[in-house]
Amino acid sequence: MHLLVYCIVLLIPESPTALYRALTWVMHGCHCVPAALLHRIKRPMECNAFAVASSASCNLHRSLVFFDLETTGLGPRCDIVQLSAVSGDHTFNVYMVPRRPILRGASVVTGFTVRRRQLWLHSQALPTITHREALISFVAFLRMLNRPFLAGHNIRRFDCPVLLKVLDEFHLREDFQQATSGFVDTLLLARELFRHSSIRSYRQEHLVRACLGTSYQAHNALEDVKALQRLFRAWAPRSEQVVRHTFTLSQVGTRNSRWPLI
Repeated sequence: MHLLVYCIVLLIPESPTALYRALTWVMHGCHCVPAALLHRIKRPMECNAFAVASSASCNLHRSLVFFDLETTGLGPRCDIVQLSAVSGDHTFNVYMVPRRPILRGASVVTGFTVRRRQLWLHSQALPTITHREALISFVAFLRMLNRPFLAGHNIRRFDCPVLLKVLDEFHLREDFQQATSGFVDTLLLARELFRHSSIRSYRQEHLVRACLGTSYQAHNALEDVKALQRLFRAWAPRSEQVVRHTFTLSQVGTRNSRWPLI
């Protein structure tokens, strides 16, 4: 059976039938979700909704998805190794064998290595799918959530340019744009929320310790997004604070991106 069977999107039982069929294709070894089926995925009732004022006269109520990437490095030519997302109880997590070598520094931080075309996390061999399969499955996940906003830490400078590059590589930018409403950078939001506090580092793991009084397995994309969701809920920012740090995919450009993290 294809290794995609291990890359399951965890959904509530009330998920739309079309999405279930699409993910069944993935779980039963298809190389991708059929495009015709992908476009038929119904948009269910909103969950985890928050209000974002897109203009002075319009409020958009969308679900919020926290996402993160682990990559082969921090440069503009890096490739994706792990793509994870969470929205309430909905979870998405896939691994990919990168098409570029994982830099030693990145491997030390994340624990990922590649040996004989097999991806390893420390001493554990991981099931993987292709980058195209990962992106198509991610779009299916986002369609289920009614054009959500995607939130992440430092995503405007790093994750979004990397994601956009791979979306363009597989001609999936339009599908992705139709499945999403925009982005929220929680790094920029944190700098606004805590600019008058004693907090001096805005790295996510430091904010988790400072705001939640706990630690977690940082630099694992799935653990990162789970921690960020808890952090955002603890912050409980006002809509007007969130909207100041939203942006769209069309506003993402690698030219002005600062690739090193924070």
